[in-house]
Amino acid sequence: MSYQLVWFKRDLRCEDHAALTEAAKRGPVRCIYILEPTLWMQSDVALQHFEFIRESLQDLENQLRLHSGTLEIYEGEVVEVLTKIWQANPFQGLHSHQETGNGFTYSRDKEVNKWCQAHGIHWGEYPQFGVTRGLKNRNLWQSHWQKHMEAPLCELGPIQFWNASGTSRQTPNSSAPYLTPSMMQTPVHLKHNPPSRQRGGRSIALKTLNSFLKQRSMWYRGGISSPLSAPDACSRLSVYMTYGCLSIKEVVQATNEELLQMSPDASRRKSGLTAFMSRLYWHCHFIQKLESEPEIEWRNMHRGYDALRENEFNDDYFNALKDGKTGWPMVDACVIMLRETGWLNFRMRAMLVSVAAYPLWLHWKPVGDWLATQFLDYEPGIHWSQLQMQSGTTGINTTRVYNPIKQAQDHDQRGFFVRRWLPHMRQVPDTWLFEPWNMPQEVQNNIGIEIGRDIPQPIVDLAIATKASKDRLHTRRNLSEVRAGKKTVIDKHASRAKMTDRNNSRVKITEPSSQLTLEF
Repeated sequence: MSYQLVWFKRDLRCEDHAALTEAAKRGPVRCIYILEPTLWMQSDVALQHFEFIRESLQDLENQLRLHSGTLEIYEGEVVEVLTKIWQANPFQGLHSHQETGNGFTYSRDKEVNKWCQAHGIHWGEYPQFGVTRGLKNRNLWQSHWQKHMEAPLCELGPIQFWNASGTSRQTPNSSAPYLTPSMMQTPVHLKHNPPSRQRGGRSIALKTLNSFLKQRSMWYRGGISSPLSAPDACSRLSVYMTYGCLSIKEVVQATNEELLQMSPDASRRKSGLTAFMSRLYWHCHFIQKLESEPEIEWRNMHRGYDALRENEFNDDYFNALKDGKTGWPMVDACVIMLRETGWLNFRMRAMLVSVAAYPLWLHWKPVGDWLATQFLDYEPGIHWSQLQMQSGTTGINTTRVYNPIKQAQDHDQRGFFVRRWLPHMRQVPDTWLFEPWNMPQEVQNNIGIEIGRDIPQPIVDLAIATKASKDRLHTRRNLSEVRAGKKTVIDKHASRAKMTDRNNSRVKITEPSSQLTLEF
């Protein structure tokens, strides 16, 4: 008996799952997930991503069991695995969600498409986000986004699961065909699994969504900029949308429903959820950029900025940044928090990229690869668009440079954040906390702290290095050929947005400032 093959990728749920729903309408269903060795050799993956996926796959298997189904996990390159499955038991159709991933997954999907065409197999790919494949320009994108978000959630009816007699689970020493999540072998080369990171799975995702909608959203406005309040004030849903434990459509519709049911006296929550809705829109806006131009993962969005920083990369500066030893307390504290939790609020992420791009004059690509391994919620479309936006290589965004001293003064006024993540700063008086290099020698002697020994000296002079970098960027930006190339980027990537709410009132959505973008 033939069947439909559902390939789970970064869509680890059963609910509102278009690929599974459509496959079930066509006959018996077989569900697979593929561990791709080459994918896990890429420069943007880390052990925390692998373990989060394992946890989410376990939850997904539990969901499938409720429908009397199972999940088959295979290890190998996708075309190789599909070939073996097809040779043993041919299937009529392949179903998956569209993926706007990194360069490897883009190339892999092109190979899968060739394989399907060669074998006469229809490959149904279904939108995962409000992203339009094959988009010619941005003029109609907003209406496509709105249509996707307003469509009914996919309802999963009765499923007939395919089963071949004799198929059994694999153990490490057997030749049976597939694995369970607990049997997945961790690639030995993978590093970095923060002890305090979020855990995977739809069950936890739903609890996180509910706590945000019902309570934490009241702190969203005014709470998302400071790294002290942001861990609770932000939705913390980004990673669950990245790996598809929740669909963005579910989140949008649940938020709209909560807004409609909200009592008049819940003004703070209403304000927070309204702001959150706009960020769900920008979530897809940035992913669309990578979908439309996959090359922005590795080359400047505006080619007029080629060779601006690439040939002057300073490894010592980069290592100091990664080690949390730049000498700027707010920067170093953020690096340590990221190392321990796998998460940082957007403003502080933007500050890290700004520091790397301007005073340290580091090209965004190596910095982006490192940060991708640090961010549990690494979403390639958002990540690379933001790296370029904050580094000034899009050619269409205002230059925004975050001063780490001012960020500390504005968002950690009493020094709780810096002292939490940098124990060696706990004895430093408030007066010198954010600029310890200015601390008089007498004060250093009194507290037993020596700048350069216990606390690193800043690796560059912040004011001088920042001014020099901005001058260089603006000199390049003012070249006639660079100005001429700006229109091409605007036509392809700039927003045309005006978003309609459920009551058909018009809410103007302007091109976002870096301070307001994507604070999930």
